[in-house]
Amino acid sequence: MEKDEEKEVIKTVVSMSRYLMLMTVIALFCIFLFVILTFNQSALTNSPVNVAVSTSTNIPPIKQESAGSPPRPAPTDAWKAPDIRTIPAGKDGDMIRYGKELIVSTAKYLGPQGSVAHLTNGMNCQNCHLDAGTKLFSNNFAGFIASYPKFSGRSGKTEPASERIAECFERSLNGKVPDTGKKEIQAIIAYMKWIGKGVKKGDQVFGSSTEKLTFLDQPADPAKGKVVFIMKCQSCHGEHGEGILATDKKSYTNPPLWGANSYNDGAGMYRLINFAGFVKNNMPFGSTYQSPQLTDEEAWNVAAFVNSQPRPHKHPGKDYPDASKKPIDLPFGPFADQFTAEQHKYGPFGPIQQLHQTKTTKKT
Repeated sequence: MEKDEEKEVIKTVVSMSRYLMLMTVIALFCIFLFVILTFNQSALTNSPVNVAVSTSTNIPPIKQESAGSPPRPAPTDAWKAPDIRTIPAGKDGDMIRYGKELIVSTAKYLGPQGSVAHLTNGMNCQNCHLDAGTKLFSNNFAGFIASYPKFSGRSGKTEPASERIAECFERSLNGKVPDTGKKEIQAIIAYMKWIGKGVKKGDQVFGSSTEKLTFLDQPADPAKGKVVFIMKCQSCHGEHGEGILATDKKSYTNPPLWGANSYNDGAGMYRLINFAGFVKNNMPFGSTYQSPQLTDEEAWNVAAFVNSQPRPHKHPGKDYPDASKKPIDLPFGPFADQFTAEQHKYGPFGPIQQLHQTKTTKKT
């Protein structure tokens, strides 16, 4: 009898042990499942970047990645650059190829450590004229040569193409004006002529210059633009917009967006209408007209943020002797209207444009 009772006790203990082990396994599984679900939920609801912002800028928290803009097809007759393999042989072809090389690797030849001259800040022409000036809405060279000579409101006179190129060295590359008669400028012109062959003066070329985005009804917001910069631009251009130097330390893999080595405030990119249209179609890396990654408002705002940062100043000197010829997004007075420098810089641009159009209509 006692042995039977002892067996029953042992059976009971074993059963309870198995039960406790089973419950322990179930509990551990539940804890594991809870941790996984909590982690995934956190990843879905929180931003992938840690935004540290000053309380003085009132920057809203990042809730999610930008949805961007829907894809849009380019017209079937959109301009396309000629095939590089069709550059002719001989001296003419050599000049064209050298011109392309100067666009792509400007700093190698003309930068602070350039092999030909020391004229520029280390950026390359290709930083603003993407794919050597062949990409849609990235300041391409499709109609550049065909449009010159032409009147410049900035200088107040008719200019040849060579003079306009020289101005870019002084402004966009924050450097010195090159001798337009030298081989380098002539090679750049030869390349631009080849790129734009077939385009005639007055032709409407889809994709030239930068896209003219619809104006916002309110000023572009640098504080909101900082959020876009952190999400979309900082990884390539640096936390402080300083860019990424190439391994040879002579040029930039990714250009500086502000600071001593960026474009100065006399450059075309300092005008918000130009810059926002460029950003919309080209940034972040991989964006195109057909597949933009930012909304129009994000493009306006991040452009405003970048251009709100410190950069070299170019004294306007005798720029725009006729103030009525100034672009509406040029933020330096005197102005031919009552709008402030702040509005000329960040907008809204609609009222300024409307006033200028009204004045033009009255004159005609």
